[in-house]
Order: sequence, then C-alpha cells, then structure tokens
Amino acid sequence: MAKKELTDKKLTKDSLLSKEPSGISGDFSSKISGLSSKAFGIIKFILGIVLLPLVFSSASSFLNEFGRVSGNLQAIFWSGVICFLVIYLFIWEPVVIYSKGHKLLEIIFSFFKPMVNVAPFLMPIYAILVFIIYGLLSLPVKSSWLIKYAIFLIGFSAILHLVFSAKTIRTKKGDFLKGNYIFGFSFIFILNLALLALGFSLIFKEFSFVNFCNISFTIASNIFYAIFKQLFLF
Repeated sequence: MAKKELTDKKLTKDSLLSKEPSGISGDFSSKISGLSSKAFGIIKFILGIVLLPLVFSSASSFLNEFGRVSGNLQAIFWSGVICFLVIYLFIWEPVVIYSKGHKLLEIIFSFFKPMVNVAPFLMPIYAILVFIIYGLLSLPVKSSWLIKYAIFLIGFSAILHLVFSAKTIRTKKGDFLKGNYIFGFSFIFILNLALLALGFSLIFKEFSFVNFCNISFTIASNIFYAIFKQLFLF
C-alpha cells in the first residue's frame, strides 16, 4: 500500500514537471508574438509618417491638374463628394453599398487569394466601373449629360470608398501606435488619387497623368530634402 502511494506521488510529480515546460514555452511564445507585433506596428508607423509627404504632394498635384478642367465639371465632381458627405453625416451611412463593392472585388480576385484581402481596400470599384461604363457609352452616345452624370458618380463613389476604408482600418483591434491606420490609409489615399488621375487623363485632354506624377514626385522630393537638411545639414 505504501509502495503504491509513493508510486502515485512520483507520477503526480512527474506529470507536473512535464506540464511546466509547455506552460513556460507557451508564455515565451506569446511574449515573442506580442513583441513582434509591436515591432511591426512601429515599422508601419514609421512608414506611414514617411508616406505623409507623398499624401500631400499627390493631393496638391491632383488639385493642380484637375483645376485645368472646365469649372462646370469641377463643380459637378465636388457636388458628388459633398452629396455623399451630407448623406453620410446627417441621413444614412451607406455601408451596405461599400460592402457590396467589397464582395464584388472578392469575387473578381477569387483566383488570386492574396488580392482578396487587400483589393477591396485599395481599389475604388464603383469609380472604376463608372469610368469603364462611361468609356463604353461615350462611343455611341454623344451628349453632355453623360459626362456630367459620370463625373458626379465618380466624386460620390471615390469619397465613399475613402471614408469607409478609413473607418474599417481605424476600427481594427491591436493597432499599436495606430501604425496600421496611418500607413494603410495613406497608401490607399495615394493609390486612389493615382487611379482617379489616370481615369481623368483618359477623359479630359487638359488633365495629364504624367504631369500629376512629375509634380507629385517633385513636391515630395522637396519636402524630404527640406526635412533631411534640417536634421542632418547645419
């Protein structure tokens, strides 16, 4: 009987010792995972700060080129932007429209899984569809109302995509230092302006995509040089 009790105690002790390393290993791996996520968050935060001059330069360049377009069409574009903001802020959040576009892009890129996760955030699907539909209809239909409706819908859909993309990224948990939000939305903003600039360059002869890229690069380069000069050149 005594021998059995000693054997049971030995087994209990051995079982506890065997469980202890796995617990320590689990805690260690969780700490490593936490540190790596924080380090990655810091990297994304730094990259997001680096992208801010490009955000400013691309916006300035876009407005400069868009300012060459007819004032009437400019007003229609901004009317689309303001119309969405009024609806979003005071009437209804059309998140269902954004979700439908999200699912549509997931279907389009279902053949390439990595793009399924990022394409809905990067690509303003409705604005792209309006550009495509306008390009197809403008061949047989020669009327001024077509370009007006297209420009209004492009403004409406472009700001819809930016607002809901920003909201989706901002509400994600575990965003250390908001690095994911700053980097992610800055990249989305730059890419969306580039896509709009490309589309407008195909519609308006006054809008030059090459000039948009050149001016964006020049302004960003000047900002980076000014920062570098202030930090390292005395």
